[in-house]
Amino acid sequence: MKQLFFLILFVVGCSNNTNESFEQAASSINADDLDKYLSVIASDEFQGRQPSTVGEKKTINYLRDKFSELGLKPGNGSSFFQQVPLVDITTDGNKEIRVEGKGKTTRLKYADEFMATTSHLEKSVEIKDAELVFAGYGIVAPEYNWNDYDGIDVKGKIVVVMVNDPGYATKDTNLFNGYAMTYYGRWTYKYEEAARQGAAGCFIIHETGAAGYPWEVVKNSWSGPQYFLEAKDKNFSKCKMEGWINNQKAREIFAQAGYNFDDMMNKISKRGFKSFSLNLRTSLDMKNKIRESVSNNVIALLPGTERTGEYIIYSAHWDHLGMDTTLEGDQIYNGARDNGTGIAGLIEIAKAFSKLDKRPLRSIIFLAVTAEEQGLLGSEFYADNPIYPLKKTVAAINMDELNIFGKTKDITLIGYGNSELDKYVEAAAKKQGRIVRPDPEPEKGRFYRSDHFSFAEHGIPAVYTDCGVINIEKGEQWMKQEIERWDNEYYHKPADNYEPAWWKFDGMVQDLQLLFAVGYTLSNEDNFPNWYEGNEFRAIRDEQMKKADHQ
Repeated sequence: MKQLFFLILFVVGCSNNTNESFEQAASSINADDLDKYLSVIASDEFQGRQPSTVGEKKTINYLRDKFSELGLKPGNGSSFFQQVPLVDITTDGNKEIRVEGKGKTTRLKYADEFMATTSHLEKSVEIKDAELVFAGYGIVAPEYNWNDYDGIDVKGKIVVVMVNDPGYATKDTNLFNGYAMTYYGRWTYKYEEAARQGAAGCFIIHETGAAGYPWEVVKNSWSGPQYFLEAKDKNFSKCKMEGWINNQKAREIFAQAGYNFDDMMNKISKRGFKSFSLNLRTSLDMKNKIRESVSNNVIALLPGTERTGEYIIYSAHWDHLGMDTTLEGDQIYNGARDNGTGIAGLIEIAKAFSKLDKRPLRSIIFLAVTAEEQGLLGSEFYADNPIYPLKKTVAAINMDELNIFGKTKDITLIGYGNSELDKYVEAAAKKQGRIVRPDPEPEKGRFYRSDHFSFAEHGIPAVYTDCGVINIEKGEQWMKQEIERWDNEYYHKPADNYEPAWWKFDGMVQDLQLLFAVGYTLSNEDNFPNWYEGNEFRAIRDEQMKKADHQ
């Protein structure tokens, strides 16, 4: 009995020591250090952190040094870097294109009214006198019994499609995923499907609400060098041209073809819509400057103590849009919030783990990826070429655009309801006296727009949180207005600078401590969370777990 008593005391004492160690580590995440990191990462010296530039070299070396100072081990053998072979293409295209037909001409000016580029690795790409076909949303989704390409031949033609998917327009919960965007609504999918159908090109009609961002974001993101992973087929399997048309010009083109744009938008969201030729034609001539380069993911490892061959990944992208010397005034896209904050947060969470008295049972990977802004290329490359087995990767926790507006009573979980990781976020939030809420703007499709998606596609349950919307000091309406203002005035613009005079770090610290708690819990148990039944990634994960069980 006496021995049992002392055993209980010992266990309780160990538990208290563990809790104390965790709390001390969590409290090491602080505003002063975040300020120091951001003052460097988002400075003009780093030139907007564009891949394969001087800005990259400064960024990845800074991260390597910070991880090394924390006592972390190189994550790729003896190196902190994983090379990512890239090709960037700078297209000198038409400054104006003309849409001809029905006895009329509609002219579109580059940048202001249309954007077009090519991923084909050849110096000259031409599309001559191509027919325009309107293909609704440009979606083929058997599980939703939807096929916008049914009965229409688009080979060698240019398809014109609307951004997002039918559920967004109708808000019908029985149509796709209702107001929440599915992957079928993303621009990346639209181009992929157009290529599968044999189209020569694809123009997406932009609309701010449906896209989730204003036209300026399209203009800034699609100008200058466009990056791609090296492809054996030189990207000839893709459309010759991928582009956008702004909403006003789309209306003029439809009027030229004899259609009312608004009436057509109502029709394409209903079953039975049939795609059709606009009986209009256009040509594009694109001259390419092609450069092959090598960029880098940065990877650091904190080895576990017992389950060392099982891994938790924390990820954030280090890159942004670089510089544009054609701009007047500020020419540097510093990317302070997007994603200097995520990188600063990655270092802070790494520091918190390094402060623990005892390392966790499982190993922790800190992964700073390249070329997120060019289509999640760095995380895609890692997921396709994993250094650590995917079947032994427990979860991925991603950070992008952290909270700069102050503490909140809630936290937004992008993709809430997808996986068992919801429970870990809920438990960590509860300890902070907060609630977990789903994305208040599911129509923007943010689950498909950051690096966690690359892991999800490979079956790895992934967490991506966004700042809450119930600001403790100023309320929900103010917070939503500030988030909207930031999206409109700063997102993907040179204005995204580090502004210590008005940025508030207490909310960022709060969210980082929550994510630290999620990873800490996962790293000290033997459970492998899964996607919920019915989720599109569940089958991939189940197959991974079967393979892991047999080894």
